[in-house]
Amino acid sequence: MTDHPELDVLPVWPQETIAVLVTTDPAPHAIPVSWPVRAGDRRILISLRTNRGSLARLRERPEVALLILGGGNVALSARGRASVIAEQMPEAEDYAAVRIDVDVIDDHRQSAFAVDRGIQRTVLDDTELRALEGRVETLRTWAEQQH
Repeated sequence: MTDHPELDVLPVWPQETIAVLVTTDPAPHAIPVSWPVRAGDRRILISLRTNRGSLARLRERPEVALLILGGGNVALSARGRASVIAEQMPEAEDYAAVRIDVDVIDDHRQSAFAVDRGIQRTVLDDTELRALEGRVETLRTWAEQQH
């Protein structure tokens, strides 16, 4: 087995980044996650709808991976332990806030390719876009308070 390149700290990615959260039960399950928040060199905050199976799975098995492909050539898997830091988010009671304490940051960048824009998605509902912006602002505030 060859060593995989690792990063010491999480890079900065664009706010609109869509990541992929992988949980297990023990089989892996992957879901898209909108706008993960970098909350430090080795910490990420995300919001998850409370009725999602991923939330139940990470409560049982907190070891998770978050694949991030973002603009600026961000290509990594952040592996670590997830924990719920708020059962209900302010003004978004159907969402829980989750912190991922990152143990390993696998660097997936390649010399032959660069991630230009990452995974893209268009929000079709302005109400949902405002709700997402509100959740992310809450997560950013909490991230700043943890420093």
